[in-house]
Amino acid sequence: MEDIKHRLSELCEKEGLSLSEKQLGQFQRYMELLVEWNQKMNLTAITDPEGVTVKHFYDSLLLLKAVEVPEGASLIDVGTGAGFPGIPVLIARPDIKLTLLDSLNKRLVFLAEVCRELGIQAEIRHARAEEGGRQKELREKFDFATARAVAGMNVLSEYCVPFVKKGGAFIAMKGPDGEEEAKQAACGIGTLGGKTEKIAHFELPDGSQRCIVVVRKVRETPDAYPRHGSKISKKPL
Repeated sequence: MEDIKHRLSELCEKEGLSLSEKQLGQFQRYMELLVEWNQKMNLTAITDPEGVTVKHFYDSLLLLKAVEVPEGASLIDVGTGAGFPGIPVLIARPDIKLTLLDSLNKRLVFLAEVCRELGIQAEIRHARAEEGGRQKELREKFDFATARAVAGMNVLSEYCVPFVKKGGAFIAMKGPDGEEEAKQAACGIGTLGGKTEKIAHFELPDGSQRCIVVVRKVRETPDAYPRHGSKISKKPL
């Protein structure tokens, strides 16, 4: 399998992100596991080395350019899927306390194997986002929550903001329409106790546009949220 280490190192250096040889090796092994397991289950449609390097690894690491993450901060990756952006961020910042949340158990089996193979530690939780956001041990317990998902900001915010403690932030990894989505979701974000603080724009090497929306948690989320999953999708805030 093609070695991706030089390519990833080159991309990260342009953004001022430095990766050691050990970290680059972890990314290489992560890609190998992703491709291997993808033959058994649907983890990603992107499996070519360039695509994985740019659209999964590099794209995930841009989170660290959009927001300052203090040493030892806690981060929950909501609906993590194949581990993006959580695992790339943890490889780059092993001091972070990472929780990976997903509703599909077989994905979590894959993530546990990735952590074991890479020698990294993350808490792995099996739950739907709206269930996790109501669990006492998870609700408002994290410095940061993040998600890289296709849901609009008005839906995604209700899934993620409840996990964030007051003063923390929800980091939404979005495509080119992220800024417009954030504007349309402003009222709902406010209802949940958040306020859009920053919107950072990035361009991937293939010209794809990325938008990272940082929502600061300014007050506690009302007990009524998150609602049941069907209500969130049918009647977004």
